[in-house]
Amino acid sequence: MASTQQLRQRITSVKNTKQITKAMEMVAASKLRRAQDSATASREFAKIANQLLTRIRQLTDVNMHPLFTRRTVKKKLIILVSSDRGLAGGYNANVFKEFTAQLQKDKVANTDTKVITVGKKATAFTAKVSGLEVLGAYHDFVDNPTAEDLRPILITAIDGFKNGEFDAVDIVYTDFISSINQKPSTAHLLPVAFDDVEIPSHLQEADFEPTPTEVLDQVTERFVEVTMMQYMLESAASEHSARMMAMKNATDNANDITEDLTLALNTARQAAITQELAEITGGAEAIA
Repeated sequence: MASTQQLRQRITSVKNTKQITKAMEMVAASKLRRAQDSATASREFAKIANQLLTRIRQLTDVNMHPLFTRRTVKKKLIILVSSDRGLAGGYNANVFKEFTAQLQKDKVANTDTKVITVGKKATAFTAKVSGLEVLGAYHDFVDNPTAEDLRPILITAIDGFKNGEFDAVDIVYTDFISSINQKPSTAHLLPVAFDDVEIPSHLQEADFEPTPTEVLDQVTERFVEVTMMQYMLESAASEHSARMMAMKNATDNANDITEDLTLALNTARQAAITQELAEITGGAEAIA
């Protein structure tokens, strides 16, 4: 059995660790609320963009636009979204599992796959994948990225698709479903694909100037931008949620360990007192 001094040191160490994990849990919870609000708010914007494209498709042939062009997929770009820091439970491991599954599918289909990484963990992971070409690595993204933050990635993806460098552009991210449920997913960015949705009456009656085709040119790239930003926000909310739960579990475990160590300390102290009493009693009997 460990000495009482060793047990006290371990209890102090665990309590110090608990203070750190509790603080990290509270910070993650605060960031989660902001990230969740951002992700929820942008969903409405994406919905409106989808309605607009649905209406334009009724007025012109969107398939004539280069970003809607469908080709046999022989060359693909994947944008992999992870975190910059660890201590987020299975957040990164799950998204890397999804990414690896996509690589296996592409290998079976004889598809040449390249990747852009977002997050230091993704960069470190892809560096270990043999034969995988990384076109770019982006770190330290803010929780609420702007269009300017995403511009370098979008330019690489859109120009590459237009020039035939890629036949498809996918993004592997984590979909935020709830604070206790996040799902690693793969979504298609290019060619542009969207489902027809119900169009509000005011949009049905709207006039497009100068023409629907010219409006489509402006809207399509903006739609890709909004879609990617939505996936980034979903990933940010998922990361903070996963980190909050991981730190909560660590704090709960620290409480359990402290209770066990305290019990062991009390037992050790009681044993030491019993031994001292026995020695005193034995000494007294010997003198008598």
